[in-house]
Amino acid sequence: MSLAEERALLAMAPVPPERTVAYGEHPSQVVDFYGVGAKGPRVTVLHGGFWREAYDRTHLSPFAAALAERGMAVELVEYRRVGGGGGWPVTALDVGSALELLGPPDVLVGHSAGGQLALWAASARPHAADRVIAVSPVADLERAHRLRLSADAVSGFLGGEAWLPDLLPEADPMRLLPRVPVEILHGTADDVVPPELSRRYANDWGARLHLLPGVGHYAPFTPHTPAFDVLADALK
Repeated sequence: MSLAEERALLAMAPVPPERTVAYGEHPSQVVDFYGVGAKGPRVTVLHGGFWREAYDRTHLSPFAAALAERGMAVELVEYRRVGGGGGWPVTALDVGSALELLGPPDVLVGHSAGGQLALWAASARPHAADRVIAVSPVADLERAHRLRLSADAVSGFLGGEAWLPDLLPEADPMRLLPRVPVEILHGTADDVVPPELSRRYANDWGARLHLLPGVGHYAPFTPHTPAFDVLADALK
């Protein structure tokens, strides 16, 4: 399920932004803007890719453009990733710097590893956004590590297994009280990030959890799919 969804999303042609603004000196410290001047909600988006350099914001540019067509002002954030100068805490600090530049949006959206970053921001910043929507988030880093998701991506993000006991308390959303309302969307057919991670987070922190029957990991970010419509409606 998720593999077919991934292929469909990655097959879409990238959409260039209306403008790009840097929030630091590194090439990855930039934000792309879509729907500049739109009257609808302001939405800041953090992409996924298990925090790795191989995955950048480009694959979510059709998503950002589709939201702009629906009247939303979209800010698609890039950040330093593992293999390109990122990893913990650099990646999180980049997200914090981007949010400092942009100011609190109406909605902060994070997908997968970007969901972890959005949930981190919801706890680390007094007013990261009016609300956070995390889609298929890596919401429980310790459990994700035990499951060895994406070839030990959590270990790579945190700098190695030896660092996990010290860094999980500051990086793992399961250990971080959110300071803004959190809503989670997760497909029941997601075989990249198991829905159990979102269930555990929602049970512990009282987040609103919406399970999407038969949906995998990528469909909510692929325009013209029913799952995209669900996410777009939630953003309004």
